[in-house]
Amino acid sequence: MKRVLILGGGFGGIATARRLKDKLDENDEVILVDRRDHFMVGFRKTWALTGQSALEEGQRPLDSLTSLGIRVMRDPVTRIDPTSRTAWMGDQRLSADALVVALGADLAPEAIPGLQEHAYNVYDPQEIPRAAQALSEFQGGTLLIGVFGIPYKCPPAPYEMALLIRETLEARGIEAKIDVFTPQPVSMPLLGQVGCDIIEGRLADSGITFLPNRKATAVEAGEVIFANERRRFDLLFGVPPHRPPAVVRESGLVGESGWVTINSRTLETPFPSVYAIGDVVQIAMGNGKPLPKAGVFAEAMGETVAERIAAAFAGREPEAAFEGEGGCYLEVGAGQAMKVQGHFMAVPEPEIALTEASTQLLEEKRAFETQRLHAWFE
Repeated sequence: MKRVLILGGGFGGIATARRLKDKLDENDEVILVDRRDHFMVGFRKTWALTGQSALEEGQRPLDSLTSLGIRVMRDPVTRIDPTSRTAWMGDQRLSADALVVALGADLAPEAIPGLQEHAYNVYDPQEIPRAAQALSEFQGGTLLIGVFGIPYKCPPAPYEMALLIRETLEARGIEAKIDVFTPQPVSMPLLGQVGCDIIEGRLADSGITFLPNRKATAVEAGEVIFANERRRFDLLFGVPPHRPPAVVRESGLVGESGWVTINSRTLETPFPSVYAIGDVVQIAMGNGKPLPKAGVFAEAMGETVAERIAAAFAGREPEAAFEGEGGCYLEVGAGQAMKVQGHFMAVPEPEIALTEASTQLLEEKRAFETQRLHAWFE
């Protein structure tokens, strides 16, 4: 009997576990560990923030995966030893024939002085109800949406949030100044100048001010502090800096990039039979820029890893490779969405395009969530 230990129950972890159960011998053990009790597609946070639908509508219990023969452990991972392919959940120790690290990226609002005290963390599902309440009570003034560190998950999300908030406030008859800032020189560098011009043009057409090259150093009551200026706000929604979980940083898996080091095609770490996938890794595209952190890529990574583990267990040479094809949606209001899509791992340059906005793409985005919840949990 073989054992695979999967740390993390997000897109990558679930995709790995499900594919393995299809590929491995029925006597092989697949264990999924996550401290959370449910799975949720990340973009649902914006829908809940703007009052379109509740977080709970898109949540499914991880325990339901046990019906597939996956052993689910709802425990925090407290230590990882990649050399022995072992993890500890408190005092409980588990070793495996293959180890998959899919623990995602932690949010670190404490890295920016004052951010926790004066802003709403709109990337934390637990903060969304408070942020939604603040938005519902907002009667006008300056609403600031800020990216406080890069890289961050789902690069289009802050701009989507700004556009949908504008639409929400207009429907309530609320006049507000909405500004969006980022430390980057353009909204989404991976799109190139033409694609960024389209996104920034959309913001401008909606009366939203885009503020590039703004690296925040601190937040005070009613003001965000930058190197050479201050920006006042009445309501601040923040995307905090991201970093690997402490247990991963302490494991010896993190490389010079600050994220887990892997082979970009095989998703192997330097440790034999230890893989890392999803937001916890940083992969360079053909042009040297980092691959965006997105659920669609974590899912594809998980399926790739599962195929490679299954082949290795069967004594075959693994052939599956991560191709980096996929995309992220960007809702723009009026019942429409755009999509950033392409072959992100193409060489020498990624082949990425920004589609025109359409109602069909918004339907596709909704189906993206529905299809996975149905296929994985029902």
